[in-house]
Amino acid sequence: MTLQLALEEDDLAPVRQAGSDTSIIAPDLSYLRMSIVNVVFYGTPSRGDEWVLIDTGLPTSKNAILEAAEHRFGRNTRPSAIVLTHGHFDHVGALEPLARHWNVPVYAHPLEFPYLNGQSSYPPADAFVGGGAIALISPLFPRSPVDVSPWLKVLPSDQSIPEMPDWRWLHTPGHAPGHISLWRESDRTLIAGDAIITTGQESVYEVITQKPEMHGPPRYLTQDWEAAEQSVAILAALEPELIISGHGRPVRGDNARKRLQELAANFVAIAVPEGGRYALDPAKPGKTGNDAYR
Repeated sequence: MTLQLALEEDDLAPVRQAGSDTSIIAPDLSYLRMSIVNVVFYGTPSRGDEWVLIDTGLPTSKNAILEAAEHRFGRNTRPSAIVLTHGHFDHVGALEPLARHWNVPVYAHPLEFPYLNGQSSYPPADAFVGGGAIALISPLFPRSPVDVSPWLKVLPSDQSIPEMPDWRWLHTPGHAPGHISLWRESDRTLIAGDAIITTGQESVYEVITQKPEMHGPPRYLTQDWEAAEQSVAILAALEPELIISGHGRPVRGDNARKRLQELAANFVAIAVPEGGRYALDPAKPGKTGNDAYR
C-alpha cells in the first residue's frame, strides 16, 4: 500500500475566478480544469495574441478552451503557440482540431513525436496499480497517436520555450518518454505536467473532490518508474514556490516544497505500485504499443 503526502487547504495557491470557469493564478498564468485534467494559459490580456496554451485537455475540450481563451484574451484570439508536456489522451485530446482551427506551431520534446505524428500508440495502461476505479478502467483509455505533423516542431535544444521568455523546459521522463515540465526561475514557478500531481488520480472520489495531496505521476499510465523517480528528484531540487500540475489544484509555499522533497526521498514507497507491470519491466525506448513490453 502506498503512503500519502497530505497537503492542507493553506497550501493551495490563491486563485481568482474569471469567466468560463478559468482560475487566474498570477497576472500571466491561468488554468482551466477540464473534468479530470488541467490546461494552462500563459500570457496577459493586455498583450493580445501573445499567449501560449499548455496542453489541450480531453477530446471534448475544444469549445471550452476556445471560450476561455476568448474571455481572457479577446474575441477571435489565437495563441502564438501550443506547448505540450506530453502526448497522453487527456493532454492532447483537443490538439488536432485546435491546431487546425488556429494554425499555430505545436512544440514538444522529440521523444514524444511518434505519438504526435501518427506513428505509434502508447503502451497499454496498467489496471492493477491499485487506488480505485479509474485505474481499473484505464486500459479503455485512448492510446492511439494523434497526427499534428503539419504544425509539429521540436522544442529548442537550449531549453528555451518559444513565445515564453524567461521560461525553460526540463526533460522529466518516466510518465512518458518525452515528458517535459516548464520552469521559471524568477518567481520559482513550476508547470509540472504529470511528473508530479497534486491529487490522487486513480480513484473517482479523489478526482471529484480534488483533495490536495502530493503524488508521483498517475500510476496506470507511467511507463518507467526509475526515470519517474529521477524526474521527481530534479523537480524537488528546484524548490518551487508555486506548482501547477496536470491534475489537482495549484499549490505553493513551504509545506508543498516539504511534501515534494519527501516524495523525492521516499519515491518507491510512496509512488511506485507494488507488482506494477512497468515497475518490474519498464517500457523499451523505440518500441511501439504492445511491442514495448515484449
